[in-house]
Amino acid sequence: MPDPESPLTVGVVKETKPGERRVALVPTLVGRLARRGLRVVIESGAGEGARLADEVFEEAGAEIGDAWAADIVLTVSPPSVADIGKLGESAVLAGFLAPLTNTEELAAMKKAGIRAFAVESIPRISRAQAMDALSSQAGVAGYRAVLLAAQRLPKFFPMLTTAAGTVPPAKVLVLGAGVAGLQALATAKRLGAQATGYDVRPEVAEQVRSVGASWLDLGIEAVGEGGYARELTEAEREEQQRRLTEATTGFDVVITTALVPGRTAPTLVTAEAVRGMRAGSVIVDMAGETGGNCELTEPGKEIVAHDVTICSPLNLPAEMPVHASELYGRNLTELLELLVNAEGELVLDFSDPIVSGACVAGADEEVR
Repeated sequence: MPDPESPLTVGVVKETKPGERRVALVPTLVGRLARRGLRVVIESGAGEGARLADEVFEEAGAEIGDAWAADIVLTVSPPSVADIGKLGESAVLAGFLAPLTNTEELAAMKKAGIRAFAVESIPRISRAQAMDALSSQAGVAGYRAVLLAAQRLPKFFPMLTTAAGTVPPAKVLVLGAGVAGLQALATAKRLGAQATGYDVRPEVAEQVRSVGASWLDLGIEAVGEGGYARELTEAEREEQQRRLTEATTGFDVVITTALVPGRTAPTLVTAEAVRGMRAGSVIVDMAGETGGNCELTEPGKEIVAHDVTICSPLNLPAEMPVHASELYGRNLTELLELLVNAEGELVLDFSDPIVSGACVAGADEEVR
């Protein structure tokens, strides 16, 4: 049994990345961690962006204090090198850490002896579904992307029959049928649009149809590992772009979600395709953080090119911080319950594929 006078502490830090309004834990989960013997410390103001005051956390049993000094620190965005320096010796860090691109920060974690667990590195196996933060946040992003498109499109999404005549439904094309894409298709369908999905993985066609959307078959397949698409060959890419360019011009809204981990996002919507779209059409490029799927995308900006509005938001889940935080907090709580046993002790079993897969720093022989 752990010493009741010094239980493991879980710290929830305040996010400092511009525009980040999510928080890594919500008050309803504090009691769940307490039952595992953990003490929760919240940095003052950590929940403000998600409409969660310090008092709400305190009422749930958390303390307000120095979250960076906790034994286990939870974050949403990757911490800076300076923030890593605030962590205690042998601390455990969990959150979105971008290990494939944040090489300087990852090196700082390793140098400091931090045991870091990146939620985006959790293997996509059935046992880890409840910890899959990539999926939970992608679902939020896909939903939000459709709302953004509906706001920008100067037309109705649904078909309307009025005394003045019938208005046809908007046509929405979603490129990429992962979690974000499927949520976008389902949302567009709920809003009354004609939704069509495309992906280079043919096995997701049935998933696209299951949410009420049509399937766009271009005859190109690129099945990769871990549920992602593989990178296309040059010849495949050229043929895909030619066929997509022809197809894209028939849609009012195009939402792109295609990502390849650790690589620049593939170009799916060319400048030629944008020129061919009807005036007033909208593109929402969800891959802006890695360059974008549209050739004319300016990451983080909204522009108009050839009378087509191109939006490239960089953090859609942060625009819905209440539910995004609730989902993300559950993901992290599930991960913590794997790392901490019922007696409140940190037990890192690196024979477990979830633990070994998620650990991006500190998985050396000494820690094992």
